[in-house]
Amino acid sequence: MKYLLAPLLLIQFSHTSIAQEKASIQDSIQTYFREIKDATAKGKSLWNMDLYGPMLLVNPETRDVFSNYPDSANILSPCKNIYCGHLPTTINIANTSVNWNGRRWAMIKLPLPADKFERLNLLAHELFHKAQPTLGFPLSNTDNNHLDKKEGRIYLRLELEALLKALNAPGTATTRQNIKDALAFRKYRYSLYPGADSTENAIELNEGLAEYSGFVLSGRNKEESKTHFETSIRNFLSNPTFIRSFPYELVPVYGYLLQSSDKHWNKKVTMKTRLLDFFTESFRLTEDNHSNNSVKDLLPGYNGNAIIDEENRREVKNNELIAACKHKFIEQPHFDLSFEAMSISFEYKNLLPLDNYGTVYPVIRVTDKWGILDVKNGALMSPNWDKITVSQPNSYDQKEITGDGWTLTLNDGYKIVREETNGNYRMVKK
Repeated sequence: MKYLLAPLLLIQFSHTSIAQEKASIQDSIQTYFREIKDATAKGKSLWNMDLYGPMLLVNPETRDVFSNYPDSANILSPCKNIYCGHLPTTINIANTSVNWNGRRWAMIKLPLPADKFERLNLLAHELFHKAQPTLGFPLSNTDNNHLDKKEGRIYLRLELEALLKALNAPGTATTRQNIKDALAFRKYRYSLYPGADSTENAIELNEGLAEYSGFVLSGRNKEESKTHFETSIRNFLSNPTFIRSFPYELVPVYGYLLQSSDKHWNKKVTMKTRLLDFFTESFRLTEDNHSNNSVKDLLPGYNGNAIIDEENRREVKNNELIAACKHKFIEQPHFDLSFEAMSISFEYKNLLPLDNYGTVYPVIRVTDKWGILDVKNGALMSPNWDKITVSQPNSYDQKEITGDGWTLTLNDGYKIVREETNGNYRMVKK
């Protein structure tokens, strides 16, 4: 028996360690829920309502989930003063809002930021999305592929440079001029890409207002706010693409700069608001009809020449990447999966528009009636979101099909077939 003592002790210590770790996680989660509940209660005046509500904090690796509310199917069980459970594989994990088991939830991936301000910012952002329909802002995820074009990127970056200068301007007159220039760059960008005013506006009313809400409820002071915006914008500029992430930077800065004269400006915004016009009027700026030359005259004051040089170099590399993706998803044999009742989650900071063919999502997870598609090395989403394309399968059986960086777990009643004419694959019902 003495020879078994050490292994038994190791097993006991292991179980004790796991139990202590779970208890520690639960304590932290309780703290997070308490922090955001206090913050939203103090910030009721932001939208004339308390944004606090059901939240799911999910570990993407284990699918362990922690909540502040129970669910109707009792998947979540009481643990201390919160609820714990395991999220079904049919539910995609993302920072988003989701309808699940009798409630509308804000879902947030673990781990949360260690910095309290960033943590509150994130939680409040997703709580805004949960409350969004009630607030009168239907969800919108319009594409803005022009922001992956050279000119689109240049004039977005110039707008951000002008806003950075406005944050640290020495006086009111200079601040106003910087904001005016920022809006001039925005207006000129719209003139280059017809329809951009509508598509950018739609996603800004979605993600921009959510991020502004997160910023306000985070409780940063003046200096902390400036540091946050400067850091956030500099980090944003290192993203491979701007097409979905740009609203996180623009609306919060405009809103922060407008707070001093109109603390509750956001309550005047509706789904019909055109933000270019709204900010122009709210900052009391005269509407100048900038010519192409007059806007370009502003470039030296906002690091314009360096930005143009950087974007010229990027365009060369980006064109090579586009050509490679066209070959992978269009020219050579590939696998098309048409949607029936899809739900998706994806990483939004490195998307690649592929002309009129759609957008390449490097990391994406799709659930549908036919099964679960998990992609780690790129998939092409069609422009109207009716199908997704991956590379041709490398191996497959009746249940699991794999390819270059993707896996499909197939449900009963479906199979894949290869078309003799072009060598492409598609999904069909048995």
